[in-house]
This record gives sequence, structure tokens and C-alpha cells, in this order.
Amino acid sequence: MSRTVVTGVGVVAPNGLGAKAYWDAVLNSRNGIKPLRRFDGGGFPARLAGEVADFLPKEHLPGRLLAQTDRMTQYALAAADWALREARVEPGSPLAAGVITANASGGFDFGQRELQNLWAKGPAYVSAYMSFAWFYAVNTGQIAIRHDLRGPMAVVVAEQAGGLDALAHARRKVAGGAELIVTGAVDSSLCPYGIAAQLKSGRLSTAADPARAYLPFDRRARGHVPGEGGAILTVEEAERAAARDVPVYGEIAGYGAAFDPPPGSGRRSTLHRAIESALADAGLDASDVAMVFADAAAVPELDAAEADALAAVFGSRAVPVTVPKTLTGRLYSGAGPLDVVTALLALREGVVPVTAHVTEAAPDLAVDLVVDRPRPAAGSAALVVARGHGGFNSALIVRRAA
Repeated sequence: MSRTVVTGVGVVAPNGLGAKAYWDAVLNSRNGIKPLRRFDGGGFPARLAGEVADFLPKEHLPGRLLAQTDRMTQYALAAADWALREARVEPGSPLAAGVITANASGGFDFGQRELQNLWAKGPAYVSAYMSFAWFYAVNTGQIAIRHDLRGPMAVVVAEQAGGLDALAHARRKVAGGAELIVTGAVDSSLCPYGIAAQLKSGRLSTAADPARAYLPFDRRARGHVPGEGGAILTVEEAERAAARDVPVYGEIAGYGAAFDPPPGSGRRSTLHRAIESALADAGLDASDVAMVFADAAAVPELDAAEADALAAVFGSRAVPVTVPKTLTGRLYSGAGPLDVVTALLALREGVVPVTAHVTEAAPDLAVDLVVDRPRPAAGSAALVVARGHGGFNSALIVRRAA
């Protein structure tokens, strides 16, 4: 059976640009969550965010693209450039490559600008604009055009779970013969329109202290902090990567997905099924997993459901669990791919990163949360979990490069 490996990564995160800077921030717990600076958030009860602060588009992209793209697309284009460069894919490469990405909330940022332009024309124009969802495909199309990639194309929309779903779809295409797929996700919804929409969920933290605002699996958990960014990866078949003599980060080894029952049904979450399916797909037992990168909603009932699912699969407190996104906020579709990059780097370095800021772990949750200091990693595989608003559950297994 063919194996799908990661040969390039591009990271745009609130606490680091590029995989090296981001990984250093994770190891040293550098917080990317700060008060909103991009616009005046004084009228909102939630005023913190994981903003990408040091990204200067002119340094990373040609000027002709800047007027045609929003911030989210600029992040994605830069990350794709970095990933393809690492994968040693040159312009005009004969590889039959495609693009498969995910999106959840990035349309808000583009929509903010367009709504401001349209508002003067009247509500009818705004309503007509709002009926279109075409902006979900912007990242995929722009990456494909910029690099002349004409292989398989797709966009996955499944909120926070979508980033893992996109990686899994890319893996299927590689198994089906695609030579290389650019995949992953970058999201950005940090604009008045985006924050207002997210507040309706009731899941945004209103804390004022960046070190106390996003506390998953903590007795003080009261919601998450929104963030922006994510990761773009290149994936290809292992033998083809070896023939091209390309260094490998690791393998995408297994995937599973499930959908939760309706709220109020009294039925348990199906997250455990997604995890079990991913393990089976990878041909692994629970004991083979060195660490879990949790979804970590920081909503007490959702944290409890995730803890129950992990205990059902691994046993109570039987596997180290980490949440590096406490340093970035939840990045929606960008979160899963960024966690996958973090997992691959953690496996390579043999370390389980800490969950920053959590100091009062909820005693009723059966989770072995890694806090205070990193731990040695005992194993060659990691599980990444993502749960999307609306019932989406996805799980991905990655393995260390041989």
C-alpha cells in the first residue's frame, strides 16, 4: 500500500512565521494572543485575538497580487510558496500537482471589505452578496494559478474539522495517483463582521488577560480566543519523494471522521469513533500513540466530551495530551493543519510540547494534560483531533519519518 508523506510546510501563525520560528515559539511558550489591534474592538465583549502581527505582504508576494487578494489569501499564498520551496518544486515543474484546502471563516475578512463597499448601494445589494459562498474557493484557486498547478482541486468546508479533512482528501488523491498535492488551510476572520458573527456562538472568551483567556481542560475554562493563520503542506507518495531525494517530515498514516447527534438528543459524541477509525486506518493500537493534540474548545461541556472520548480509546489519563493553540487561539480550518505540523516537529524532536497557561486542570476530566514543562515523547505516532461547530469530528494520525 502506498504511503503519503509530508515534504514541505509553510506556517503563518500569530506567534511565528515559518515552521522554524513557530516551533521555537511553541517550545518557549511565546504567546501570540494579544488585544485586538487591527480595528477598534472596544464595542465587543471579546477583545483578544491571535493576530498575525509581523506579516508584511510586500516582502512575500509580488505587488500585482496585493490589490487582488485579501489578508487570508496572502497568508495562504506565502505559506504555499514556502511549502513548495521546501518540497523542491520549481516553477514549471513537470509534476502533476493539485491543490486541496479548507476554509471556515476566512470569507468574513473579504466580506468585511466588500460589505463596506456595497452598503452605500443599499441592503438589497448586501443581501445578494451574502448569498454567495464562492470565497471559500479563493485560496485553492489563487495557489493553483500562481504555481500553474493543474491536478486535483477541492475545497472542504467543515469549520474547525475541515483542515484535517482536507489533508485526508489530499492523501486519498495521492493514493489514487496524484504526484503531489498542496493542502492544508489558512483562515482569518478578525474583522468587525467576523467577530460579531462568532460572538453569536456564545463560545468566545471575554477575559481581558491574554494568559487567562483560553484555558481548555481548566476549571476556569470560559470559551476560546479567535485566531488567524494556519499551515499549508505538500504531500506526495513516499517512493516518489525518495526518488526526488526530498527530505520528509513524516507520514499521514490514518484518518477518521464522524458526526455528532443533534444537541439535546441525549446521545454521546461520536468523537471516539473518529479516533478509532483513524487508528484502524493507520494499522496502529492506542498504545502506539505518543501524544494527542486536542481540539480543546475550552467550553466545559465540550472539553468533558473530548476527555470522555480520549478515555474511551486510550484509558483514563493514559496518553499525554497537549494544546499548543493556547498560544495562538483557535484558527478554525487552519488549526488542524498547524497542529499536524506541530505534531510532526514534536515527533522529530522527541518532545511533547506544553499546554501554556493552564494551571488549574479540571480534576473531573480524565486527561493527562502536559503542563509546566515539555515531556519526552515515547512513541513514533501522534493523534490530532479537530471538532467543528455543528457536529463535525475528525481525527488524523501522523507518524515520524523513518
